[in-house]
Amino acid sequence: MLTSFRGTLAASITALSLGVAAPAMAQSADEADETTEDSAYTVSANVALTTDYRFRGVSLSGGDPAIQGGLDVGHESGFYVGVWASSIEGGDAYGEMEFDVYGGWSGDVAEGVTVDVGLLYYAYPTEELGLDTDYWEPYASVGFNLGPAEATVGAAYAFEQDSLGGDDNLYLYTDVGFSLPNTPISLSGHLGYTDGVLAPPLLAGDADDSGLDWSIGASVSSGIVEVGVAYVGVEGPSIDGFTDDAIVGTITASF
Repeated sequence: MLTSFRGTLAASITALSLGVAAPAMAQSADEADETTEDSAYTVSANVALTTDYRFRGVSLSGGDPAIQGGLDVGHESGFYVGVWASSIEGGDAYGEMEFDVYGGWSGDVAEGVTVDVGLLYYAYPTEELGLDTDYWEPYASVGFNLGPAEATVGAAYAFEQDSLGGDDNLYLYTDVGFSLPNTPISLSGHLGYTDGVLAPPLLAGDADDSGLDWSIGASVSSGIVEVGVAYVGVEGPSIDGFTDDAIVGTITASF
């Protein structure tokens, strides 16, 4: 079953607190698929409205609401491709939209253990300065099913690219989630560490090119709809609507 990768990774903190985690592809195993029994392919889609698009703890929507959505196609072999987009407030350099394309493979390698590896391309098609802002980021994660709980550890590495000023960026993270038995409620936590040009302190004007981000959240699901709230924080200088701690609410529909 396809489980929207970018819906989880990208909205990184917000989505994680809605009972997702990963890099790890917006639809859960018990949600509807657009597929047939004899089809080798699975198609899923997701749309979301969030009060603040937080990516690894940093607001990319200027502290304002954002509209998001994605489409994923998966094969029974475990290979998948997808696209995901979000409104942002990136100024002239990044524009008003982030558009991501990704592909990879996800599958069980042992009982209760899932591996996900792939490549993600971040694009900013509405930028107005003609700058090279798009960049690539390979990723990998290992997920563990612990009964009512799940845990994921992962890494994403943006190698040296012109769009990153010739620098690179490493992101390490761990996510935990727990579904309360016999309820539609899920709890989750996230801790991430950035080392490189995209570190929250550096983005906020500090000289430190490393830093932590974290979140803790809860969500309630009913049918295809999930509503969640999360407390999100990062290390470094606190800039309002950018790197300040925030409470983020999100409503997501998965098809």
